[in-house]
Amino acid sequence: MEKRYRLHFYGMVQGVGLRYTAMYAANMYRLTGYVKNEYDGSVTCEVQGDEDAIDRFVSAIRGGRFIDISRIERASMETEPNERSFEVRY
Repeated sequence: MEKRYRLHFYGMVQGVGLRYTAMYAANMYRLTGYVKNEYDGSVTCEVQGDEDAIDRFVSAIRGGRFIDISRIERASMETEPNERSFEVRY
């Protein structure tokens, strides 16, 4: 069953490749959604797909070489049935 979450990443998450790690992991696990930097230094991501794939996606981001996540907020959302890709937003 498909799920969708809004993830909010805090810590050393901007300027360390998190958005591109997310893009790579989303493509690898066939997930859709987006990722973007926020003005407060955090990163927001909406991700949709299989729950196990989403867990692997988060693990891949946590394992990023320079990424240091202190906290992740996770909220369930309604799925977007017509979404077909994952993108980096600016």
